[in-house]
Amino acid sequence: MRRLIAQLARFGVVGAVGFVVDTTIFNVLRATVLNPDEVHSGPFWAKVVSTVVAIFVNWMGNRYWTFREQRRAVATREGIEFVVVSLGGMVISLGCLGISHYVLGFTSALADNVSGNVIGLVLGTAFRFWLYKVWVYHPERGGRDRDAATVATPVDDVSIAPAARSEVSGQ
Repeated sequence: MRRLIAQLARFGVVGAVGFVVDTTIFNVLRATVLNPDEVHSGPFWAKVVSTVVAIFVNWMGNRYWTFREQRRAVATREGIEFVVVSLGGMVISLGCLGISHYVLGFTSALADNVSGNVIGLVLGTAFRFWLYKVWVYHPERGGRDRDAATVATPVDDVSIAPAARSEVSGQ
């Protein structure tokens, strides 16, 4: 349980950094080149751009910190899966923004931030964490990186330090 709580905490820190990146880029774009007074679909495209940048930031943080023990040796497939899951989270966020801005008519910057960066973020985060845990970084998926200090053993399918491994195997 402590391991899960620590992992959730790391996920939260990475998510917080991604949130700052996402929200900052979204608001800068929405206030400038994608202002809804100039570009009708500006908030939507601002959210797409800000989320894509945040996806990259979050992938790096999650790959090398949150899920470092479950990451794969080959980053390409993991990266593709991470992006697929993250795009699912982006669709959730865009759905919240779209409903608020275009259906309900709440078009202020505050309303766009609450719908896209608060409600959409909470729903998308729960979705992403679950799929990262059970699919992208699932410990039973093959090809994981292993730290130089640990070696996989058949004993309880855990990684243990080389000195402890020799004690277990009787060497």
